[in-house]
This record gives sequence, C-alpha cells and structure tokens, in this order.
Amino acid sequence: MQSHATYDDAKLILSLYETRREERMRKARAWFSGSFKPRSLDDFTALCPPGSDENASYRMVTTYWEMVASFVASGVLDQELFFQSGRELLLVWERIRDILPALREKNKDPFAYANLETVATAYIAYLERKAPGTYAAFSARQR
Repeated sequence: MQSHATYDDAKLILSLYETRREERMRKARAWFSGSFKPRSLDDFTALCPPGSDENASYRMVTTYWEMVASFVASGVLDQELFFQSGRELLLVWERIRDILPALREKNKDPFAYANLETVATAYIAYLERKAPGTYAAFSARQR
C-alpha cells in the first residue's frame, strides 16, 4: 500500500529546509560537500581532528541528516515526498559510507547512522526503480 503525503509532510520538509539555511549549518554543508571525502579512518582523523571546526562541521551535517532520516524511517515524514527533494541525504551517505564500519567499531556503536543508512538504501532503490543508472552516476560524481 502506497502512503500519501500530507500537508504536514510538506510543512516538515519546508521546516527542514529552513534549518539548512541557518548560517552555521550553511557553512558546515559547504565545507562537507567541498572537502569531506575520507576513504579511511586515518583520512577522517586527519581531516576532522577532535575539537576542530571541521569536526564540528562533520558532526553538524551528519547528525542533521541522521535526524531527518529518522523521521523518514519512522514514518513521520512521507518517504516518497522526501525522495523527491532530499538528495543531499545521498551526498552525505556517499561521503561517509566508506568510513562508517570503522567509525562504528572505533566508537563501539553498531547503530551509528543506522537511520541514514536505512533511508539511503531505500533512496537508492527508489532511484533505480524510477531511472536505472541515476544512482551510479550520482555516486560517481560525489566520490
């Protein structure tokens, strides 16, 4: 059974968009999309040492998208509607997926970014159903 987006879903998406426009978040997102491309835990540690502005930006962006993913994963936000405008979530997934197993192990947290992973996996399947090859091209551009 397919769900139907509601007015509240649209309001939540607009609210999430407004949060992304906040000055510090905008700065963090610009840094993340332009500079965050680690392939290993050592790369991550060098790029985002604890206490650094880069580490704060990393945490701001990833925890924001983990929160958004939790709304989608729990059904609070309509998945189909979100997938029509939330591709930045996939950018974040592309940038952390290589290091996520090592981060989970290092922090002894097997559920770190679990919502982000779940929603990204569903988003990838959605794109493949709608337009096969779209995700592969997107992934290649981001990596």
